[in-house]
Amino acid sequence: MDLTVSREEIREYQKLKIISQLAPIREKIKFLERKYGCSFEDFERRIGEDEENFEKWDDYIEWKAYAESLRDLTAKLEKIEDAKNIRLT
Repeated sequence: MDLTVSREEIREYQKLKIISQLAPIREKIKFLERKYGCSFEDFERRIGEDEENFEKWDDYIEWKAYAESLRDLTAKLEKIEDAKNIRLT
């Protein structure tokens, strides 16, 4: 059985794969923003000023990982959207 797949279909598949990874990350970030009533940047500034609170530090570590993943996946999505030359390996 032969299968023909266009480069555009591959691009769209890769974009959808990243978008599906972004959705739960964005939801987790929104949850933390609602929980603390601020953005990650504001929370990061405040965490150093507060007394030691293990729950907040755990949330900080988790939130930071989500923020970095969001940034990395968003950059990857932009690269795919801007890709001019797609090679199959």
